[in-house]
Amino acid sequence: MTRFLVYTSPARGHIYPLVPTLLELQQRGHHVCVRTLSTEVERLRATGLDAAAIAGAIEARELDDWKASWPPAALRAACRTFVDRAHHELDDLRGALQRERPDVLFTDINCWGAAALAEASGLPWAVFAPYLLPLRAPGIPPWGLGLAPLPGLLGRLRDGVMWTLVNALYDRSLRGLNGVRAAAGVAPFRHVADFASHPPRIIAYTAEPFEYARVWPPGVRLVGPGVWEPPTPTERGAPDGRPLVLVTCSTEFQNDGRLVETALAALAEEPVRVVATTASVDPGQFRAPPNARVERFVPHGPLLAEAACVVCHGGMGITQKALAAGVPVCVVPFGRDQLEVARHVQVAGAGTRVSPGALTPERLRRAVRETMEKKAGALRVAEGYRRAGGARAAANELESVAAGTGASAQRPRVRAPDARAMA
Repeated sequence: MTRFLVYTSPARGHIYPLVPTLLELQQRGHHVCVRTLSTEVERLRATGLDAAAIAGAIEARELDDWKASWPPAALRAACRTFVDRAHHELDDLRGALQRERPDVLFTDINCWGAAALAEASGLPWAVFAPYLLPLRAPGIPPWGLGLAPLPGLLGRLRDGVMWTLVNALYDRSLRGLNGVRAAAGVAPFRHVADFASHPPRIIAYTAEPFEYARVWPPGVRLVGPGVWEPPTPTERGAPDGRPLVLVTCSTEFQNDGRLVETALAALAEEPVRVVATTASVDPGQFRAPPNARVERFVPHGPLLAEAACVVCHGGMGITQKALAAGVPVCVVPFGRDQLEVARHVQVAGAGTRVSPGALTPERLRRAVRETMEKKAGALRVAEGYRRAGGARAAANELESVAAGTGASAQRPRVRAPDARAMA
């Protein structure tokens, strides 16, 4: 039996995709300890996992990038959040190491302090990425701006310039990140973007053709999305022949309630049924037309089994859950990685995108009609996810990390005192 210690950032979108992998490890006889946001501890314990909350100071540091007026400012705000949280992660993970005595560490790609301490621990370690990786490669547009791939010389020139600018934005947080790494006892990074390429093994919860095809670094494994939601009683309406449209907001607040408001207006006279889940937005502020239902939370799985389209903000969780079910997606990206997700949906032929600045009932109505015609593209993505292997493939990778085999065994890393001697 191997003891795995899993450390996540305070976001449901970063713990739910992991659950199928963690349950697979548990089923194989391993012990899995999870440190995650406090509101999810009991839900994880109900599955049989050993779960506890991360430090309150980490949760208290809000991801406030939604307040930014344009993508570069949002990227800088996100980096500041990750650096601020990283200082608290060092002490928090040290305490968890002392209590749990793990054999393997598995950390969130957004937990920069936890990753630094994992590197310093001398233990086998890996990181997980529940979103599209910001890795530079030939033919790949700069991450975060939602640009489409552009072939030829013009594309190479554009990508070279824009990747340089994106990395310069990241590097405004380099001093803070390297301060965290120094406190952990590991070597500094040359660039902040190294956080996405430095770990010896990265398990990415996506797959081609949703991800752009490329030659991946040897330590990167694409396993497809992890699809899980807490068991909840479901209410199924009687089928009436009308297509179902699922509309969702982000579970982490980003002031995207305008999406629900616009969708209800856009689809009120359409021959469809609408279920809208508002998540972090108060559902009481919306008036549902006769063909719609508005709730804060409703299990999405049963709805996706009959949905013709999903309208969402472009969070990786709901987007990939929909595509895994073969349901095309209309994305209205409000920020974070959602510009990238929206573009990937469009390039994969699995849906449409609408700019928030151009969001009107008329435009959204047209986009939903177009999205419903993209079923074949969504099915192609679903097949790519299936081939990637899912939780079984991810568990296989983690077992190889524990055994010291594969790419992570061949890659040098900084050694430091054993974790059992730390804290």
